[in-house]
Amino acid sequence: MRVLISGASVAGPALAYWLTRYGFAVTVVERAPALRKTGGHAVDLFRPAMDIVEKMGVLEQVTAKKTGIERLTMYREGKARPIELELRRVMSAVSDRHVEIMRDDLSEIFYDATRHDVDYVFGDSIASISEDCEVTFDSGRTDRFDLVVGADGLHSNVRRLVFGPESDFTAWIGAYLAVVSVPDDLALDGHTKVIAGVGRMAGVGAVHSDDARAVFLFRTPRELDYHHRDVPRQQQLLREHFEGMGWEVPRLMAELERTPAFYFDSITQLRMDTWSRGRVTLVGDAGYCPGPAVGGSTSLAVVGAYVLAGELATYGGDHTRAFPAYEAEIGDYVRRSRTFAVNAAKKLVPGSRFDLWALAAIARLINHLPVALTTAAAKISSKGVRLHDSIALKDYASTPWPRSLSASS
Repeated sequence: MRVLISGASVAGPALAYWLTRYGFAVTVVERAPALRKTGGHAVDLFRPAMDIVEKMGVLEQVTAKKTGIERLTMYREGKARPIELELRRVMSAVSDRHVEIMRDDLSEIFYDATRHDVDYVFGDSIASISEDCEVTFDSGRTDRFDLVVGADGLHSNVRRLVFGPESDFTAWIGAYLAVVSVPDDLALDGHTKVIAGVGRMAGVGAVHSDDARAVFLFRTPRELDYHHRDVPRQQQLLREHFEGMGWEVPRLMAELERTPAFYFDSITQLRMDTWSRGRVTLVGDAGYCPGPAVGGSTSLAVVGAYVLAGELATYGGDHTRAFPAYEAEIGDYVRRSRTFAVNAAKKLVPGSRFDLWALAAIARLINHLPVALTTAAAKISSKGVRLHDSIALKDYASTPWPRSLSASS
């Protein structure tokens, strides 16, 4: 049984891994001419996603590439004294098993785990999909598949072709995110430094020995006017919203002229009642992005890929049963992630002086509470910070999937 996946970032290769294990013949098409190495930003893998990573046999590779950031220093506009925070205390409250890793590193690990068993096609994209899954590509070639999966992110091409314009399903939740690759001139080494002000926050953390990422978050009263591929306009907006901010911000802004990698996007949530139609379905941000940087979307994507493949195997490739089962299995997780992301977006970037004071007060409180106490308090409600540890994964290993799903079928 032949499956076409659009997108070779995280969800696509993760899904390809599990589908090939279950006997499906998988092709992954990626618009970029090679595996994307755009600098990217750090992403979080919480316990369920880490359990899946271990099942995939790539736990050692993932842990070897963790960012290793353990300390955070927070400055506040107008305040001279910084606040020091041990990130171990924060993350132990959030998850029993957690790794922060650069998105590009995770993508490369998943690609390496699948490239010998999956047909990767770079430098092409899907132009049209018929109801019976005859696919025309931008290159002009055509092919027929049994199923098509969009794993091509928040600005999904597959979703646009099958479900309609992006604007029909997106909800901006009030903020913007930018990531810039910069030299590690601050000798950070496991240390992140941030400055927070009303409506904006900037920070920088080391990634590798001579590399760092500057991260900018800011709020606006209304959505900004720009195209998601218009980098000069995005950089102009970033400069405007961080004008006058002190600390290291002017130096970080100067790197915009020479950075090898730049990312900018709205913190936008995708809200779809269903992410399957006919023989086409969506996985990860393409179907249920809770919001970049605030909703744990990478963990959600890894879990979604694992569940989708498992349900397809359970039902022998019958999408009429597998797709509804997939949506039912992760639907509650998706909805709770949306709610969590909206609240996180409001709290992460202070909207008022009181919010800025409260953020500092919480940081000080975490520093003075024993780790065991903060962890116990967080476990009281799975709807809060322990959201991503709360989902229970099915064990699809015992699924009697039919071996007839191999490439010859």
